[in-house]
Amino acid sequence: MELKTLFSPMKIGSCEIPNRTVVPAMVTNMCPDNGLASEQYIRYHEEKAKGGWGLIITEDYRINPNAGGYPHICGLWSEEQIPSHKHFTDVIHQYPAKVFCQIYHAGRQATHHVNGGKQPVSCSPIADAWNKETPRELKTEEVREIIAQFGNTAGNAKKAGFDGIEIHAAHGYLIHEFLSPNCNHRLDEYGGSYLNRQRFLHEIYDACRQAVGPDFPIIVRISAEENTEGGRKFHETRQILLDLEEWGVDAVHLSTGMYGVVSSLGTVASHYQHHGWVMDFAEEVKKFLKIPVITVGRITEPYMAEDILASGKADFIGMARESLSDPHWPEKARQGRCNDIRHCVGCLQGCTASTYQGVPLNCMINPELGHEFEYDYSPAPVKKKVIVAGAGVAGMEAARAAAIKGHEVDLYETKDTVGGQFISAAYPPYKGDYGDYTAWLYREIQKYPNIRLHLNTGLTVEMIQQAKPDKVIIATGARPFCPELPGIHGSNVVQAEDVLVGKADAGMRVVVAGAGTVGVETAAFRVMQCKTKVTLLSKYDVIGKELEAGIRDDVKALHKRLFVDTIYGAKIAGATEEGALVEKDGQVTLLRCDTIVLAIGTRAYNPLEKKVRELGIETVVVGDALKARQALQAIREGFTAGLNA
Repeated sequence: MELKTLFSPMKIGSCEIPNRTVVPAMVTNMCPDNGLASEQYIRYHEEKAKGGWGLIITEDYRINPNAGGYPHICGLWSEEQIPSHKHFTDVIHQYPAKVFCQIYHAGRQATHHVNGGKQPVSCSPIADAWNKETPRELKTEEVREIIAQFGNTAGNAKKAGFDGIEIHAAHGYLIHEFLSPNCNHRLDEYGGSYLNRQRFLHEIYDACRQAVGPDFPIIVRISAEENTEGGRKFHETRQILLDLEEWGVDAVHLSTGMYGVVSSLGTVASHYQHHGWVMDFAEEVKKFLKIPVITVGRITEPYMAEDILASGKADFIGMARESLSDPHWPEKARQGRCNDIRHCVGCLQGCTASTYQGVPLNCMINPELGHEFEYDYSPAPVKKKVIVAGAGVAGMEAARAAAIKGHEVDLYETKDTVGGQFISAAYPPYKGDYGDYTAWLYREIQKYPNIRLHLNTGLTVEMIQQAKPDKVIIATGARPFCPELPGIHGSNVVQAEDVLVGKADAGMRVVVAGAGTVGVETAAFRVMQCKTKVTLLSKYDVIGKELEAGIRDDVKALHKRLFVDTIYGAKIAGATEEGALVEKDGQVTLLRCDTIVLAIGTRAYNPLEKKVRELGIETVVVGDALKARQALQAIREGFTAGLNA
């Protein structure tokens, strides 16, 4: 399939977008509290402009100092902020890309910790399920003041050189709250009937249009449905969209959901949601709207994007997190290098977690993200000999980064393949995309003639002595933990990783000991594959405690559908030929089963460091070899170690 439509220009209002790829707004947390554009923020967006994206939509620009839902986001409520953002747009305009400024008020989806110590405000005093704080109900005169602030911010955005603005009316923020029958219980002219609930958005649009003039593009981002009990459904959103077109809005950006709802259906879908999961809404909207429609929803493949556009289901493709995992997605697709694209796996480890933590935006599989302003990729002045022990994802990233700098790299792996624990990570239900990253990384290291991969070769101190490297990077990962318990080494006790990759048969009655990520996923995997009866032991009162909240909800729903039994407050106490010894409330009982699957966690495996350091060789330990953690930390540490070799 040729990507003709994807790379054809199209206008939004008076602004011609060079192609149909869009970077939707994402919270970066890269800017100071005064709302100015930092160098980190500018270079992060510039990398996307270099990568060929047609339209970049910036994150939530606050309309007043207390309107933010995050600690370090931009703002344009004051003319004093304009020069900083004019510098930003000037940088972006060195490239063909256009840039729109998204403006918003977080409403109840904020806390007093991030908006100047103020109590959040909303249309009605209903607590937000995400942040848990009850907002103060806005007075009618305050509502009108906020409307004026939207207009002021829109005018400042135009002065700052933006090519258009996006009014954020989605995802449970203030405008969404006014539109929602679940959130809005006002008795004045901004509540009650449909006409009153949409009045806030209508008057905001009018204020913005008056501020920017008739020929400046204004688009609106809106949720097709709220995905919450009693929330707005698509039939009412249809009417809102028809009204937007009648008012003069230049395009609609169709998303879905709101933060705080059960599961990752909220807004930012995890790997539990299918690719293109929001596209059906856009297809329906295209039947009755004449203005352009931007669709979103885990669209990662160029050919899927082309098909959506060519078949008339949407006019632009928004790929927020795909632009994080690979800022150069459009240019690679345009050049026919689709196999070189690093696709988002839907893990949510970096993108959404950074918003909760108040730290700069990051990405599990793209360790370069957020460091565009500081990383130096120029050839190293002195070429070094670098040895990397372990070809898991941390080791491969270390080798790749060192090779980028021009160093000679020898990468050693004891197994017959690369990938480490990331291989088994792709086996559980809904996680097939994880294998995409491992395969991409393997292809990448094969491109560099200065990387020599040695499979089935355990690195020894003697080999290091003989090679005389300048630097050794230890990425030997972690090993599954096996507690010393009665009978635990019996033939009916296996490790979860071996079950996932087919090295162990777990039988038809299975007890999974450990309800962390590996345990809950292995339990679901075993039921899916063999229709077995699975009992999960969780020593806590929850399962998947370390998972992102939306993904945890998805896992719980999956377990319910698959009839996975869970015993809470329980742990493995041993094993017999008849089954598992289970301890709960201080009592040990026998739970009969065919197999006990251990998913109790991993421990760092690092047999080389001490001996290598004794040789006087510069040594860095990265990833799980340092401490068993998430892949996010392992990948970033590996890449950084290689780049700084």
